[in-house]
Amino acid sequence: MGTIPDLGAGLRKLGALSEVPPAPWDGPRRWWGGALDVEGLALRSVQAVATALNALTGSADRYSVAAGPTAASFDSLGYLRIDGQKPMGFAPMSGFRRTADGWIRLHANYPHHAARLLEALSARGPQDVDRALLSMTSLEAEAAIVANKGVAAAVRSRTEWLASPMRPAAASGDWIDVEPSAEHAGASPGTAWFPAGNPRLPLDGLRVLDLTRVIAGPTATRLLGALGADVLRIDPPQLPELTDAFVDSGFDKRSAEADLGRTTDLGVINGLVASADVVVTGYHDGGLDRFGLAPGALLASRPGLVVATLTAWGRGGPWQGRRGFDSLVQAATGIAERYGQPDDAGWKPGALPVQALDHATGYGLAAAVIALLGERLRTGRGGSATMSLARTAEQLFELPPVHGDGAPSPLPEPEFLVTDSPYGTLRFVGPPLLVEGTQLMYREPPVQYGSSALAWRRQADLP
Repeated sequence: MGTIPDLGAGLRKLGALSEVPPAPWDGPRRWWGGALDVEGLALRSVQAVATALNALTGSADRYSVAAGPTAASFDSLGYLRIDGQKPMGFAPMSGFRRTADGWIRLHANYPHHAARLLEALSARGPQDVDRALLSMTSLEAEAAIVANKGVAAAVRSRTEWLASPMRPAAASGDWIDVEPSAEHAGASPGTAWFPAGNPRLPLDGLRVLDLTRVIAGPTATRLLGALGADVLRIDPPQLPELTDAFVDSGFDKRSAEADLGRTTDLGVINGLVASADVVVTGYHDGGLDRFGLAPGALLASRPGLVVATLTAWGRGGPWQGRRGFDSLVQAATGIAERYGQPDDAGWKPGALPVQALDHATGYGLAAAVIALLGERLRTGRGGSATMSLARTAEQLFELPPVHGDGAPSPLPEPEFLVTDSPYGTLRFVGPPLLVEGTQLMYREPPVQYGSSALAWRRQADLP
C-alpha cells in the first residue's frame, strides 16, 4: 500500500497532504483564522486535484488553485440559495449538548438518525434529550446512542483522543491510501477511456458510478462531473437524501434510486459496474460489502476499475463500521476543544469555520481517482483509494502550526452564479479549480432527485 509509483514527482507524494507541492495561488493565504491551518488544508487538497490533472493530461500548470474560489467552494452549502431561501443547516436536535461531565455532539438531520437518538435516550423530543444527557457521562451517552445505530460523539480533548484506542487506526497510513490492482486489466469494457482534448472537460466520456451521500463523496463526484465525467448517483429509496445537500452537490450529475436489497435492482447495478470506469462509495465501513461492492470484490472481477472509498472513521480499529459525520469527527478528535470558547457556564466546544474535513476529503478523493486513471493509462491496471474523515482530521493537526497573531485577510464576496433548476432558481458558487487561469464552471444544474434512468448517459439518450 501507499502512493502509486511512477506517476511523476508531484503524485508520488499525493498520499501525504503536507507534502503536496504548495504551488502559488492568487489571493490571501489566511482568511478564516483560528487555531488550526484550515486554509492550508483547503488549498492543499484542491492543489492535489490540480497536480493530478496536470500529470494526467501531461501539462505543466494548466490546472491551478486560487484562494477565492477555494474558500467559496468549502462553504458551498452556506452560499447556496434555492428560490432565495437559505438551506436549513443543522436540525434542532443536532449540535453540542451538555452531559453530566462535559459535552457530546449529536447528529439528527436525517429522520432515521433522529428516531434512533430518541429511542436510545427514551426521549420524546429535544427537551427530553437534554434531560437524559445531563444524567449520563459523555462516554455513556455516546455508547448508548451508537449501540442503537444512532450517530454521536463525545467531545474529547486532543489529549484524550491521542490516548484513545481508536486514534492509532485513524491516524495510520497516508492521507490517501492508494493501492494499484494486482493484475493487468486487459481489454475489459469500460477501460478504453483516454483524457479528452478539451482542457475544461478532460474527463469527457468517463463513467462514474456514485454511491455516496451527504457532503464528502458527493463533493468528489460533483467535481469529476464538472470535469466532464458521466456521473450517475444512486440512492436507496427508503433513505432519501436531504434536499438541500442534494441540490448543493448535484451539479453535473444524474440521480437515480435503487434498492440494493432487491435482486432486480442489484442486477442493474452490477451491469453498471461492469461498464463503469470508476466506482465511488461513501457509506460506513462495510455497509456495501454484503452486496458484492467491497473494493476487493469489485477489483477481483474488474482489475481495470478505479474504486474510491470514503468512510468517517477508517477501515480499522474499534470504531470500524461506526457511522459518522464531519461534525462528529471534529468533536472526537480534539478539534471542537481547540475551537472552544468561554460562555456563561464556563466553556463550550466550537467548530471549524466550515465543514473542512468533508470538503478536503472530497477533493482528496477526486485527486485519487484522477491519479489512478493515470496509473491505468500507463499500465492497464486500475486500483483502489481509501480515505476517511478521521484521517483528514489527523492531517489537519499534522500541518505546520499557524504563526503570528495578525488578523486574517477576509476575502471579497464570491462571484455568485444563477441558474434555473427543477427546484427553482439557484444561486451558487462554482468549483475551486482554475483552468488556464479561468475558473472551472458547472455545466448543468441538479436534476430532480431520483429522476434519471439507471443507465449511462449515452445509453439513456438512445431512442
